[in-house]
Amino acid sequence: MYPNQPFSKRPPYFLRHFSWEAVFEPNSYGFRRGRSCHDAVAAIFHSIKQKQKWVLDADIAKCFDRINHDYLLDKLGDCLVMFRIQIKAWLKSGYMEAGTEDEVFQTDEGTPQGGVISPLLANIALHGLENHIINWVETWKGAKRDNLKATSIIRYADDFVFIHKDKAKVEEAKEIISKFLEPIGLELKPSKTRICHTTEGFDFLGFNIRQYLIGKHQSGKSHKGYKTLIKPSKEKIQKHYDKLAETIRKCKAINQEALIGQLNPQISGWCNYNSHIVSKDIFSKLDHLVYSALRRWMKRRHPNKSAKWRKEKYYQQVVTTKKKEGIKITSIRNWQFNSPKGAVLKKHSDTPIVRHIKVEGDKSPYDGDYIYWGKRLAKSNELTTRQQELLKRQNGICPICKTQFKTGDLRGS
Repeated sequence: MYPNQPFSKRPPYFLRHFSWEAVFEPNSYGFRRGRSCHDAVAAIFHSIKQKQKWVLDADIAKCFDRINHDYLLDKLGDCLVMFRIQIKAWLKSGYMEAGTEDEVFQTDEGTPQGGVISPLLANIALHGLENHIINWVETWKGAKRDNLKATSIIRYADDFVFIHKDKAKVEEAKEIISKFLEPIGLELKPSKTRICHTTEGFDFLGFNIRQYLIGKHQSGKSHKGYKTLIKPSKEKIQKHYDKLAETIRKCKAINQEALIGQLNPQISGWCNYNSHIVSKDIFSKLDHLVYSALRRWMKRRHPNKSAKWRKEKYYQQVVTTKKKEGIKITSIRNWQFNSPKGAVLKKHSDTPIVRHIKVEGDKSPYDGDYIYWGKRLAKSNELTTRQQELLKRQNGICPICKTQFKTGDLRGS
């Protein structure tokens, strides 16, 4: 069985094994090139920003462990038989545990844990869920276009949400999705599956998505008495702070520079992930909590010294100069945790909030639209200004080999 595409749109026989990524459903965002968690969250935001709705927040129990092998192999089809044979061998290869090297445990279901192809196989197994829901929605009474517009299903790997204004439809969708998963060998996880209203809020991919009621004098026509905000979830905030505090507690004996070297990557990674949402206040609160943890760290190291002495030793004045639109801007900070050798502790609040631009519809890096993907890649925050400008000029295509640039291809500045 091949992906739901008319025969006329199928690629040549020898290319079909590469075509799954190009035909995956538009609202599938997990483990796909050119798509990310932020695209999935942006899709949710666009589906609820104009109206309060009900949400089925669901998780598939042990998705990678329970996929039916026969179902998956049938879905791969018979094109390029050697690839199918190889994938079957991977699925049936078994595994060994530490201390039991002489015993091989059989794998009659599921995909190899940690295998590089497992995410792709899981996406192939779950492919068709969105189309299944769309076909169901088209059977409703009323205009098909309005029904489809009012309904959304957004999936990131084994996590997904179904959104609609009618709670009864959401409850019915839960049953329909459960039946769709049965032949795949999967089921919804009861402890992580719930139906809630957008005013209650729900967590998805480490973010909390909620509609907040606001005063009548604060709401414009577009808000209609509420405002949709996406913030880091409380669980992830606490987990991040606990990790920073644990690092500081464990590093009692190391010097200031080594401590900064361990904290900076944790702060940068977490802030970059949450820099596209409403995080500024949370960043500031985390900076205060980190300061309190560092103050305890300094007291443990120098219990007989005064607070002024500790401040002068560990918190020095830092002067930074940067250019913005051709103008030099100098900033002076007196309370900056830094070492004599120049290592400076990053602050959460220094991370700028930059809104994420959602990937368009069913766009794929394999669809041949090099201009679109070149321009999209040029907006990446990980690139320098010069790299972004060059990508724009070249439309994302190498002038020598005439192939599209991919993430990781760029070198130098």
